[in-house]
Amino acid sequence: MMAVPVCRLDDLQVKDARGILVDAPDGAPRALVVVRQQDRVWVYLNRCPHTGVNLEWQPDRFFDLEGRFLQCATHGALFRPEDGYCVRGPCAGDSLESLPVQVENGQVLVSL
Repeated sequence: MMAVPVCRLDDLQVKDARGILVDAPDGAPRALVVVRQQDRVWVYLNRCPHTGVNLEWQPDRFFDLEGRFLQCATHGALFRPEDGYCVRGPCAGDSLESLPVQVENGQVLVSL
C-alpha cells in the first residue's frame, strides 16, 4: 500500500470531519472522511455500509446535531468517530471502512 497525503493536520479543527477526494495509486478517485478529535485522526471511506452513498448532506457536514457521532444524511445512521462502528440506524452493528492513517511532519497520510 502506498501512503497518500490527504491534508495538513492544521487544516482540521480540534474536533472536525472533512470530506476529501483523492486519487488512489490505481488512478481511481476515493471519497474519504478525515476525522480529528484532539490529536487523534481517523480516515474512513465516505460510503455508508447500508446504501453505499456518501455520508454528508452538505460539504464537510458529518457530525450529528450534538457533535457526538458521524451521521449518514440519507437515513440517519450514527457512527462512532473513533472506530466507525454504527450504533444506531439500519446498518447498526456494521462499520465504516477504515483506512490506515499516520501523521508525519503535520501532514495526514492515508494508505490506499
